[in-house]
Amino acid sequence: MFHRESGVFKTTYGADMALFPLPVARWTVLAMAAVFIVLVPLTVGEYYVSIINLILIAVVGALGLNILVGYTGQISIGHGAFMSVGAYTAANLITRLDAPFWLALPAGGAMAALVGALVGIPSLRIKGLYLAIATLAAQLIIEWTINHVPWISGGIQASIEVPRPTFFGVQLRSQVQLYLFLMAFVVIAIVATMNLMRSRIGRAFIAIRDQDIAAEIIGIDIFRYKLWAFAISSFYAGVTGVLYTYYLGIANYEQFQIGVSIDYLAMIIIGGLGSVLGSIFGAIFVTLLPIATRWILEGVGGFFFSQADLLNIIPNLRLILFGGLIIVFLALEPEGLARLWRNIVSYFRVWPFSY
Repeated sequence: MFHRESGVFKTTYGADMALFPLPVARWTVLAMAAVFIVLVPLTVGEYYVSIINLILIAVVGALGLNILVGYTGQISIGHGAFMSVGAYTAANLITRLDAPFWLALPAGGAMAALVGALVGIPSLRIKGLYLAIATLAAQLIIEWTINHVPWISGGIQASIEVPRPTFFGVQLRSQVQLYLFLMAFVVIAIVATMNLMRSRIGRAFIAIRDQDIAAEIIGIDIFRYKLWAFAISSFYAGVTGVLYTYYLGIANYEQFQIGVSIDYLAMIIIGGLGSVLGSIFGAIFVTLLPIATRWILEGVGGFFFSQADLLNIIPNLRLILFGGLIIVFLALEPEGLARLWRNIVSYFRVWPFSY
């Protein structure tokens, strides 16, 4: 029978707390790892690998935002700003000190975590819409600071060119090389997030999300853990910004404006709040949506619109679809794509029975 718990006996706490307690789950993960690490780079063209690379980078950022919004219940509209902090920190270290990627990447994440913790200080007194406005203010302040301080942004157009990372003396140039480079960080981010949520810190995050007053009564220092949530989420955002910088070869504030923050918020809402799998689904969906929209309109829209009209319709239709999908998922399936996947898995767990 497919995906059955019967006959699987656990005799230790370690076995009971394993990330993948069932043998079929472990084999499935190993099979997927083989497919994505071995088969995809060998069988998929460069263009499609470049799209997958964008998805991989988005997964890291979505995981970080989901830790703050989905698991801790702290609304943030400043994720793009924290990404820019990490990107410009790494870019300055790389260009001025010739720092390698293994030093620039954690430094960018650490600086973003510091800024995120400072932004999270008001979270003790405010929450909900007011906290969202505070993070929006942080987004605008950080954007202005980067754009108007030449020492940070590099001066003209706030752009700093960055060479591709070098690994064991080999500079990563092809999309396949970057794919393997990015995949390593995605695996680390996924495993770290899953283990974080099983730790005392993760359980405190969930308690604050569910009922912060009750959490404080039972002894949880909600201010300290809210700061931890902002810091950890911002660390993920900073690492995402560094990965974008390495991948694109340039740090530019236009890559991290408020529209990017909205995109990441859409990822975790559509994918599923408080779910690692939801972050992955949301990153895939939101990254592929504008690409699929463009393909469809370019293929079919020529029968109804001129080429000039298509250039205006495509970006506007993307915004309309984003807004509409967020409304649909909030109204019909608040737990997002992750919930739909769990329904499918639950069906096969009891199939052919109905209970």
